[in-house]
Amino acid sequence: PPPKIEPKPEPRPEPKPAPPAKPDIALKEQEKPKPKPEPKPVPKAEPKPKPNKVDPLLDRELKDLEAQRRKQMAARELEQLKSDQAAVARSKATADYIGKIKGKIKGNIVLPPDIRGNPEAIFDVVQLPSGEILSVKLKKSSGHAAYDNAIERAILKSSPLPKPEQGELFSRSLELKFRPLED
Repeated sequence: PPPKIEPKPEPRPEPKPAPPAKPDIALKEQEKPKPKPEPKPVPKAEPKPKPNKVDPLLDRELKDLEAQRRKQMAARELEQLKSDQAAVARSKATADYIGKIKGKIKGNIVLPPDIRGNPEAIFDVVQLPSGEILSVKLKKSSGHAAYDNAIERAILKSSPLPKPEQGELFSRSLELKFRPLED
């Protein structure tokens, strides 16, 4: 029997893919970076021999400069340390001076019997270099008038105030804080 020839099926047309949707705003196509040409190796020149006379001089000068710099740094650190110590000593001396004044005044305070809590009163005191009191002004009341008046009387009674051991610590105007339960 003769072979049957089957008719070839007609190829179906395949649908073409939809073209990609273009955005409303056109994007610039990024340019591909051009490959950089490789740098050509620079032929190495033979090192020139350095004169031996210059090296020891430069080394010595460099060492001298470094030593001088170290000395200056050490001197600065020492000066800073001394100034810090002086500031601490001055602060302590000032606190001692104010403590002596407050001690003398507290010895003259007659506390009112009806005082409650530990109220604070602040006074501005103006004194002469001799320690004599020129004026006393209540800066902040304790809220207890009898206590405030007792402190003011004690300040005036304490005139002349003690002088500082170091004259430069003297202050013509003092701000003194008082609380009945603190020493």
